[in-house]
Amino acid sequence: MLVKLTKDRLRKGMFIESVACPSEEFARRRFVLSSDRDLAAIVRSSASEVLINIALGLDPNGRPPETPIARSKGKAKSVEVGEAAEVRKIRDTLDQAKLALKTRLTDMVAGGPLDMDDLSAVADSNARTWRESAGIALEVTRLKSKDETTYVHSLAVSGMMTLLGRALGIDEETVAMLGVAGILHDIGKLLIPSEILNKPGTLTSGERAVIRNHPQAGYQLLKAYPGIPPLALDICRLHHEALDGSGYPLGLKRDQIDMPVRLSTVCDVFEALTSVRPYKRPWSSTEALHWMFARPQLFDRRLVIRLGSVLVDDPIV
Repeated sequence: MLVKLTKDRLRKGMFIESVACPSEEFARRRFVLSSDRDLAAIVRSSASEVLINIALGLDPNGRPPETPIARSKGKAKSVEVGEAAEVRKIRDTLDQAKLALKTRLTDMVAGGPLDMDDLSAVADSNARTWRESAGIALEVTRLKSKDETTYVHSLAVSGMMTLLGRALGIDEETVAMLGVAGILHDIGKLLIPSEILNKPGTLTSGERAVIRNHPQAGYQLLKAYPGIPPLALDICRLHHEALDGSGYPLGLKRDQIDMPVRLSTVCDVFEALTSVRPYKRPWSSTEALHWMFARPQLFDRRLVIRLGSVLVDDPIV
């Protein structure tokens, strides 16, 4: 089970999943906190929160995880252990989906064939994971290494798009297409040199232009495959458009942006804001949703509210 703590509550023996600060301040993740040096480094960092795994280390009250020996003596599994097993299950499922998606997308970038049925199967499996365990999937996908960011981000956006589509009462066929569109929406980023895409510092104007071109580059790549649904093409190309026309690549305005594209934008930005990235701390779900709700010139408020309703317990407004 993953638990957020303020850094002043950390103690040696806890298992650190992530520290909410840029990697240049503290890069380690997924380790047992055993040294005063690491503890001091986390305290000195800009992080306000740390994510710990109480199935693998001490809990916030200093209690160790339940051991296999205790279970073998007939001790009933606690709620925490059951939840920890579910976290491991979801993590393994998403790791498998990430590897499958990486294979499919890298093949497409290299000009390989498209198996639409296979791609749909990846999206459907991912959608089931999010439908059954959205909260755990959200926490697991927040943690990304720089070489897997695009793939895990795409799975998370795809899963959220299907959740939001169902919450809006969209028909199942279209929801399935939203899932496919989500895993394809950032394929253009795979065409960007890694030294630009994963750069921890400030981008130059030229580097920003390269990154801002990824929707158009992805759209051009996908157009070469006749089997790609028009909905996926639109979402790939337009997911960075904004309602006031300040987005890119086309600068479309409110009436020119269809609802599925607006939906993809809300999910894409929410996932980016709440994820651990080398150059920023992750926002909480509530922080991200409130920030987006306060910007109706950019995002469809109805969709922000509905996304919040399927991901968090607290109301947005």
